[in-house]
Amino acid sequence: MPMELTQSRIQKIWLPHDNHPALPRRSCGPQLTNSPTVIVMVGLPARGKTYISKKLTRYLNWIGVPTKVFNVGEYRREAVKHYSSYDFFRPDNEEGMNVRKQCALAALRDVKLYLSEEGGQIAVFDATNTTRERRGMVLNFARENGFKVFFIESVCNDPSVVATNVMAVKLSSPDYRDCNSTDAMEDFMNRINCYQASYQPLDPDNYDRDVSLIKVIDVGRRFLVNRVQDHIQSRIVYYLMNIHVQPRTIYLCRHGESEFNLKGKIGGDSGLSNRGKKFASALNKFVEEQNLKDLKIWTSQLKRTIQTAEALKLSYEQWKALNEIDAGVCEEMTYEEIKEKHPEEFALRDQDKYYYRYPSGESYQDLVQRLEPVIMELERQENVLVVCHQAVMRCLLAYFLDKSAAEMPYLKCPLHTVLKLTPVAYGCRVESICLNVEAVNTHRDQTENMNSSQKQS
Repeated sequence: MPMELTQSRIQKIWLPHDNHPALPRRSCGPQLTNSPTVIVMVGLPARGKTYISKKLTRYLNWIGVPTKVFNVGEYRREAVKHYSSYDFFRPDNEEGMNVRKQCALAALRDVKLYLSEEGGQIAVFDATNTTRERRGMVLNFARENGFKVFFIESVCNDPSVVATNVMAVKLSSPDYRDCNSTDAMEDFMNRINCYQASYQPLDPDNYDRDVSLIKVIDVGRRFLVNRVQDHIQSRIVYYLMNIHVQPRTIYLCRHGESEFNLKGKIGGDSGLSNRGKKFASALNKFVEEQNLKDLKIWTSQLKRTIQTAEALKLSYEQWKALNEIDAGVCEEMTYEEIKEKHPEEFALRDQDKYYYRYPSGESYQDLVQRLEPVIMELERQENVLVVCHQAVMRCLLAYFLDKSAAEMPYLKCPLHTVLKLTPVAYGCRVESICLNVEAVNTHRDQTENMNSSQKQS
């Protein structure tokens, strides 16, 4: 007999009609791993391992794959409250070696808990892991627990790049809280030397030929990939091959105020209002003042973003992926009309705005999947201005600011305001610039009738 199905009211997807308990919320995301994966970082200190770990984790969480970083250095700082000098890391310091091993084991216990009991799909084990013995320990741990392993090794032998990384990140570490920069730099370079003596790089041609890995060489100048096992590993490789660390600025803004904005209507393809046209002119002046070299401008394929970009007198590229969220049967309606004609849909969207899918339309979850190619290309580029829409801008902003799915649909992205994003060491600095042209407020706050579990998700 064919299985009976029922359609979920929020997501509009078909589910088995049975008495099984509801799946946890995170199960609504794409299941890209058929078994949990441990990503194991490899490399000498100051090679960008933590940078890669944090950035990759931000990306994976954004696309809906629950991911968490386990930084062994943080476990070590918890175990050893006062750091004295690089002597702690000397290979002949038995006490230090034992403490470091115990910290690695403590981190692996938390990895197991996260992947086995807390719903995680990917754990990033962020440590040097520079010896075959240590990597073998991690491989045995993964084998015993049924986890896949993917190694990411960052290799860089350019002294200037290493020194820049030490100055930018390591000298502000809690290890050097009460130390001047000269002494801190000397101590950290000695710490690197302690690891260098016993460093055994991954060897995909011989010893590690059966291991899944990617070597990132000289901050992305070259890559070496070996035995990619599954879809998620291929996505990780693709992501790592697109990111770069060159200084750049990303500007996000919405189109100028539209005729439908004035009427309170959502969606549609209306043109700019008079104030929207004034904003377009103000945006042109703002862009000229920024004096940016080789600025790329991207718009959606909707009239209001194209009219805004036309005022800039610069070439621009239209992306269908940047079109506003499709409101389906609710397109070109006001919220009052939706509440009157589709009262259940109106209530369902307030109940779970990220996963809610408009009938014959899209959800924020759908929008994230649609925008992934845009994020990939943004990571490849240098200076870019993206002229887009409210829901689209929220999704892009959530990626750069590491916001959760619950926060994403409520991020404030007002009309006639430019957000200037500047990537920094472990995150992104954001500056909000109002161009002083009045516009309607299209933001709807989160309703208070949500249950507490959703508020906390």
